[in-house]
Amino acid sequence: MSESINEILQDFESYLKFYKKNYNYLIQKDELKSDSVYELDVENDFNISVKEEFTENYTSPKIETVEIPMAKKKVVENEDWKNAKNLLELKELIKDCKKCPLWKTRTSFVFGEGNPKANLVVIGEAPGADEDEQGKPFVGRAGKLLTEILKAVDFTREEVFICNILKSRPPNNRNPLPEEIEACEPYLFKQLELIKPKLILCVGTFAAQTLLRSKEPLGKMRGKFHEYQGIPTMVTFHPAALLRNPNWKRPTWEDVQLLRKEYDKLVKK
Repeated sequence: MSESINEILQDFESYLKFYKKNYNYLIQKDELKSDSVYELDVENDFNISVKEEFTENYTSPKIETVEIPMAKKKVVENEDWKNAKNLLELKELIKDCKKCPLWKTRTSFVFGEGNPKANLVVIGEAPGADEDEQGKPFVGRAGKLLTEILKAVDFTREEVFICNILKSRPPNNRNPLPEEIEACEPYLFKQLELIKPKLILCVGTFAAQTLLRSKEPLGKMRGKFHEYQGIPTMVTFHPAALLRNPNWKRPTWEDVQLLRKEYDKLVKK
């Protein structure tokens, strides 16, 4: 038992000296005797004297500081574009958009082009390499084929408006990501609000599935009208797909003929 008490006293004296050294604790004389002798009354009223020579070789433990990262300041996007009165004003307000990471890799912000009061709007999924380079939608071989398709049903590029869901090219022409669509689709809503078209021609599987919120294959969606933002919408193959598979030109021709018939009905009204 005496050995146990000695250990307790040694620990207590060490603690008091450490506390005094590091926290300026005022130790009373009766708390810590100069010769480190303690006398305690224990069972059977016998006295136990404990004497310990204490050398202060204590090294303070290394305290590692942990930096708590500050919460990132939320970037408030300029929403003036929502009040744009026309397409030119809208383009000027959104052309430097950085709402998604695609701004870091794009060459051009591809807003779209054509008649600002068009009755027909053609919508694809996103700009490709040629579009990114030139800043215009549907150029290159696919663009030329789209021009021919429109011409076959008596439309010119100048009388329709052509654009994409995304305004920036995804790297390597990959499919747009959900967060990219979420960031960019409101711009398309605003374009349609300003243009007020009577019909939409949606080209390509991804664009059709995105606009119509559907997972159906394009083959099941084409050949009939749907609605996007309250506007009758026809779905057909993307011109780039027709370049890879000429067999799809026939159903595309059927789709645009239906589009033309509906267009004539609506415009005459």
